[in-house]
Amino acid sequence: MTPNDALAALHALADPAKAEAALAYHKTPRTYFGVSVPQITDLAKSWREGLDTAGRVQLAGALWESNIHEARVAAAKLLTQARIADDAAVWGLIASWVPSFDGWAIADQACDAGERRLVADPSRLDEVEAWTGSEHMWTRRAALVITLPWTKQNFPKTADLAIRDRVLGWAAGYVSDPDWFIQKAVAWWLRDLSKHDPDRTRAFLEGPGQGLKPWARAEAARHLS
Repeated sequence: MTPNDALAALHALADPAKAEAALAYHKTPRTYFGVSVPQITDLAKSWREGLDTAGRVQLAGALWESNIHEARVAAAKLLTQARIADDAAVWGLIASWVPSFDGWAIADQACDAGERRLVADPSRLDEVEAWTGSEHMWTRRAALVITLPWTKQNFPKTADLAIRDRVLGWAAGYVSDPDWFIQKAVAWWLRDLSKHDPDRTRAFLEGPGQGLKPWARAEAARHLS
């Protein structure tokens, strides 16, 4: 599977009307084909089956560089896999994309792939922590989105609880950030955490979380009784 073949497969599913609607919705200027995420997922799955890890990384890198919306989603889907024996190149490529994030849809797909690599090797959180000080809003946001797996554990180990507290520390540094997407990311993290660790969520909201925008506090507390 070459990059040109992959792009041709995506273009074959193009829907001009949906492409126009996607541009209006996402508001990020780039080429859109109007292909749905389920369609992209099916294509990426078929491509993965015929490629080794190095081939997937190479294809994903080329698709990302095309700067076509659906191709970037496909690039992330190619690398979204729980178990990869030698995943250093996969993580390196995903991390290299972060500074180019410019919208939530593609960023969230890439972070979904990155979550698996963080869970596989939590030492990579040291690199993610550096993102929290970036001047690039989407990089700061990615630090929370990519660590969402640590909100979802019902029976976390001691090491996982330490990571949970570490990320909450990052979130505490975000509460004064007025950007809507940053406020939303903090609220998202806390909302998901509240389903599994309501005590930590309440403690945050009663502490640093008092600095969140009222709507973000309400979103974070949505599942708390």
